[in-house]
Amino acid sequence: MSYDDNNIFAKILRGEIPCKKIYEDEFILSFYDINPQKKIHALVIPKGKYVDLDDFSQNASLNEMAGLLKGINIVAKKLGISLDGGEGYRVLSNIGENGGQEVPHLHFHLFGGEKIGKMVQ
Repeated sequence: MSYDDNNIFAKILRGEIPCKKIYEDEFILSFYDINPQKKIHALVIPKGKYVDLDDFSQNASLNEMAGLLKGINIVAKKLGISLDGGEGYRVLSNIGENGGQEVPHLHFHLFGGEKIGKMVQ
């Protein structure tokens, strides 16, 4: 899967499609999923053009990597689902066709606000 500049997340980053923003900094943008699968369902995407976690881990700078991980934690805290006040959450990234990836831009799903259940069914 190659990066497509017209994918929905690229359009959101460019401001062409609106989103319900949770948090943004120089490295990431986080917003609510338009089709939530759990009580709380947010997305965290890097601002760089990375197809998936493999691409990101091979090509992102150390600052981008740290920014993404810290950003996920900041978003979880803002949503009240981190262990600093919540009861926990799940982070999920689908990679490639067999992993269920639909959008060719690295993104992480944050699920919380209720018991999530089994990891894979």
